[in-house]
Amino acid sequence: MKRSEINKALQEMEATLNRYQINLPKFCHFTPEQWQEKGHEYDEVRENMLGWDITDYGLGDFDKVGFSLITLRNGNLALADKYPKTYAEKLIYLKEGQYSPNHFHWKKMEDIINRCGGTLLIKVFNSLPDESIDRESDVTVHIDGCAMTVPAGTVVRLEPGMSISIQPGLYHDFNVEPGSGPIVIGEVSQCNDDNTDNRFEPPVGRFPTIEEDEPPYRLLCNEYPAAR
Repeated sequence: MKRSEINKALQEMEATLNRYQINLPKFCHFTPEQWQEKGHEYDEVRENMLGWDITDYGLGDFDKVGFSLITLRNGNLALADKYPKTYAEKLIYLKEGQYSPNHFHWKKMEDIINRCGGTLLIKVFNSLPDESIDRESDVTVHIDGCAMTVPAGTVVRLEPGMSISIQPGLYHDFNVEPGSGPIVIGEVSQCNDDNTDNRFEPPVGRFPTIEEDEPPYRLLCNEYPAAR
């Protein structure tokens, strides 16, 4: 992705959050220049990859495959003694036409919540022992405290305020119902590790390759400078 595309996507998400009066922590407003001055007091932000994020899954087609997001809080399984927090929270901004590819997590349990905006569509499959997609067996889903069994490949429709619990090993993808408008998604989960706990089918990447065509508006969560 070009840096100008990333800047535009982050500014659009920021404007949408402002419109819905969703306020962000102060570290989300630091400029790249301000990050150069921050010391070890912000190690938790750096080491747990809090803050702004973009994914195009390495496919280079962000408007069709990918989304913008912010990690608000997170633990760190590799540094559990230093960061004992066992939970994470994200905000995801998904536009019409964008798609998050089919994947599951080995360790993380999560609730995906439609906070506001359009209607979220989530397709669900079980996984087989070899980690491939089980296209035959029924899937038990939990939607706002209600357990129900649905056929493999069912598309669960979440209107604003609704949520679904995603268990480890449950394949899921998501996009926006056409004509319903962009969505702010909340994710509440166990500790998040996007480097080791995503199993995509078919395999894709995670972070974009960036072409620097203008200065960054905000630093991404994998771009912070070392503590001063």
